[in-house]
Amino acid sequence: MEHMTRALVDWIEIPSVTGGEADYADALSRALAAEGFDVELQEVEPGRANLLARAGSPRVVFCTHLDTVPPFFGSRTADGFVFGRGSCDAKGQAVAMLEAGRRLLQAGVTDFGFLFTVGEEVDSIGAAFADRHLADPWRPEHVVIGEPTDNTYVAGHKGIYKAKLCAHGVRGHSSQDVGPSAVHELVASLQALIASEWGDHALFGKGTLNVGQVKGGVAANVVAGEAEAEVLIRTVEEPAAVERRLRSLLGPHVELEAQYKAYAPVAFHVPGGAPSKVVAFGTDAPHMPSWGTPVLFGPGSILDAHTADEKVAVDDLAAAALEYERLVTRLLANAPAAR
Repeated sequence: MEHMTRALVDWIEIPSVTGGEADYADALSRALAAEGFDVELQEVEPGRANLLARAGSPRVVFCTHLDTVPPFFGSRTADGFVFGRGSCDAKGQAVAMLEAGRRLLQAGVTDFGFLFTVGEEVDSIGAAFADRHLADPWRPEHVVIGEPTDNTYVAGHKGIYKAKLCAHGVRGHSSQDVGPSAVHELVASLQALIASEWGDHALFGKGTLNVGQVKGGVAANVVAGEAEAEVLIRTVEEPAAVERRLRSLLGPHVELEAQYKAYAPVAFHVPGGAPSKVVAFGTDAPHMPSWGTPVLFGPGSILDAHTADEKVAVDDLAAAALEYERLVTRLLANAPAAR
């Protein structure tokens, strides 16, 4: 476990906030090449590249992301935990995956690989690019996605619908009978959205809505001419159904101006008999359907991700590496799936 801890500390010390993943990708490239994997960088846009590594023709692929959320802060170890930005989201997953891959390769196992993506925390640009450019000798039947799941398999995660709403009014002095107020119109529509139900699914549960940002107007004594809000719905339905409901709840002076992100909920493969759960957070999985049946599993808690005290337990890293090794062995033992 000590070498895993050292590797994680070293990688945490490399800033890799979204858009600045290159140095971390270089460190992973060198680590993978040193173990004997064939390594390549897949340029997504200037200065940003996915990292791919393989042994043979990969039928099973480990996948997690290179980027972290801001702000960057360094590592420390205490009480059996490694702290620091990316410790559980998702550099800890990378450490455990590489350890599993090292053991598999030493045991003579091939036909598996790694995909590390850029941009997962913002727009999954790397995953979408990898999906468009999947080519021989990569023939994935399963993609094992690493995120903080408390080392529990995930049966599914909700989808996302993120949008910007804009209200238009007539600006004027609030002492006069002018309007409508864009702020009032927006608030009324948001109240309708908040009061609405956003679907209920046997696996994924209930859809939920969050109004994350609201702004508008210029002063308390001025009727607002413009107002806007950003909303994010954790969906359990297809995006088209979510959008229809949203539009039906907007008042006549409020419009859906922009839809930033939308994808349906995702079901994951759970190995037979393993405990599992459903989560609300998102992953790269919806953006890479060509990479095979997804599996979601990893060390760390989502409650620690993106926080000032982000951490992962060293024991959980070791347990994840062992489970990743067992999982890939089982998946590769199965007959190739029809594609």
